Amino acid sequence: MNSIINYLSFVLIFLLNSCNSWSTPKITLDEFFNNTEFLSLTLAPKNDPWILIQTIYPRWDQNIYEYHLHLQSLNGTNRKLITRHTTDSSRPLWQDDCIAYIFEDQSKKVNDDEQQHFIQLYSTRTQQIFSLALGKEPIHAFTWSNKNTSLYFATQTSWSKESENEYKNEWNDAIEYREKERGDTIFRVNFEDFAQIRIEAVTNVSLQVAELLCSPDGKTLVFSTVSRSRQIESINDYEIYSFDLINHLSSSPVQLTNNQAIERNLKWFNDDSILFTVTGEGSIEGEYHDTQGRLYSISLVNRRIHRWADQFTGSVKGFALLDHGHRGVIILGQLNTEIQIYTQLSPTSPLIKQIGWNGSYEKLVTSSTNNISMIAFIHSSFDTPQEVYFVDVIEHLSIANIVTNENIIFTKRNLPKGKSYQWMNEEDGTEIEGVLLYPPDKFEQKNLPLLVLIHGGPYSASLNAFRADWYTCAMMLATEGWLVLQPNYRGSTGYGDQFLHDVIHEFLSRPGKDILFGVDALIKDGIADPKKLAINGYSYGGYLTNWLITQTTRFNAAITGAGGVENVVDWGTNDMPLSNFYFLGGFPWQIPSRYQEEAAIFQLNKVRTPTHIITGGNDIRVPVAHSYLLERALRSLDIPHKLIIFPNEGHDIGINPWHGKIKIREELKWLHKYGSSCVSACEETLISVGNS
Repeated sequence: MNSIINYLSFVLIFLLNSCNSWSTPKITLDEFFNNTEFLSLTLAPKNDPWILIQTIYPRWDQNIYEYHLHLQSLNGTNRKLITRHTTDSSRPLWQDDCIAYIFEDQSKKVNDDEQQHFIQLYSTRTQQIFSLALGKEPIHAFTWSNKNTSLYFATQTSWSKESENEYKNEWNDAIEYREKERGDTIFRVNFEDFAQIRIEAVTNVSLQVAELLCSPDGKTLVFSTVSRSRQIESINDYEIYSFDLINHLSSSPVQLTNNQAIERNLKWFNDDSILFTVTGEGSIEGEYHDTQGRLYSISLVNRRIHRWADQFTGSVKGFALLDHGHRGVIILGQLNTEIQIYTQLSPTSPLIKQIGWNGSYEKLVTSSTNNISMIAFIHSSFDTPQEVYFVDVIEHLSIANIVTNENIIFTKRNLPKGKSYQWMNEEDGTEIEGVLLYPPDKFEQKNLPLLVLIHGGPYSASLNAFRADWYTCAMMLATEGWLVLQPNYRGSTGYGDQFLHDVIHEFLSRPGKDILFGVDALIKDGIADPKKLAINGYSYGGYLTNWLITQTTRFNAAITGAGGVENVVDWGTNDMPLSNFYFLGGFPWQIPSRYQEEAAIFQLNKVRTPTHIITGGNDIRVPVAHSYLLERALRSLDIPHKLIIFPNEGHDIGINPWHGKIKIREELKWLHKYGSSCVSACEETLISVGNS
């Protein structure tokens, strides 16, 4: 009798679960690409209950992305759109009752010489917008003065009209490579009287300004620099400088740092200190070597540098001040597959993990006035979409209030479920972790078709977080029936600096083995169907995809985007040649054998996998030549392949939203055609060619 009751109970539960699945539809491709992405958050500076939110939306009818700035009350009830435009305003700045952001007027643009650049000011008091016309040179950075009605901005130093005409008369449209690269000029704009706006040059900088800050007392500017060409060729181009605004007529910028690192995310800590991060681009300590994200402070008085969270083995992803720094800092720290929140009072104090939700926190910001704190952040997890949350006490993270409801559609869909998964690289005994995303209604089932989705970087990681775009597309792929493995191979962040360094000199072969051992483990555990395997990667993930299809024929289909195949061309034409030098250990003429050994092009004769390729037509991070090389090789070998080029797109494919959608649409077609076939069409082709 009991067995009958147990059986009937099982049937009832099964039917209820089935009905629930049938009643909840899966996410569609259109819904997937209408996900709202939050670009920045800015809290009101006076503890007013408002937050400034910057988002990006696709405008399908115009083939563009549209950037929105809107004010929203922290209780989520009121919302006001400030502006919408087609250019990224970078991070807007809010001071008192005025919000400033960069704006480009393209309505009258005929050519680059007629492009106009503005800083627009929005008054939260009068709700009016005022535009400051700043000329035809792009604005690289800007900041408020904290003591008067001024702001500072940096832009490329303009030529005089006479010099420009003289150059054009001599050279017409010919280009002297590097000869036209110029440094920046920092300007001050005084808008105390809007009828008489005054713009004056403050100082010249031989490099390009990346970030610009004004001290709390209004007496000092601090800025970081990048190379004039924005190519990472010499680490010496990346330093932090200060400039005396009181005696600016008789002073020059003073270099504060002199190290082998790229400093980013500058923020005033107190009257005489700056906080900054270094992430995978050199190190403060000694000779150049990459590390996970680290947080530092530097004193402007004695230039001493202190590292925060120095015992944290993961990667610092962001930070904010806690009560103007009087209670230290809040740190976003990635450890393994999650980004959690930590606090630290001083560099020598203990690092305290705050109790919050599982998943990942991002873009945390704070505001403090009159001993009242406000803290806002974005949170998501495998099946919880990104939204903005607010809390007034950092210790109350687990009861934070939701502010936005932008991605509510995903809460009404039958989504894939995820979990972390660990395996061993059997060759050297290193444990590797990744993220498994199961198809809807198939969580922890067995013998599923497997798609390996490889993240780029390599200094990145797949996380317990919600992503919905053309690059982080695991959710859409899993919805189409694939078990998606996202491996955090050697070189990924969140697993210690040694794990990061293990790709040096073997930047494809070692992480490639990590990934293949992961496939073996899933098959051994009965989770993956060995006859239904596919592989997918973009950027560095594309490098690894291109490499792995030369190492094994077990994948039925391959999808690669903006992936390199040849290291000499890569070093010579990309915008980060320093990374090639670092990963491979020298210049091409110093170690030609290693440049060849870690390149897919010399082993492409082993490929049997039908391969889908995409690239941006203007990509300089991974130059488009790589994709042409791969396509020509596959064509010569009679391997089924397809190359799609997105015109005018760079590495980020961020110009036309249709390009990202077409990418995923066509890749899903490719998987449908080849992914489930245990004997690929190309093998049949090669057999027939061989017999002939």
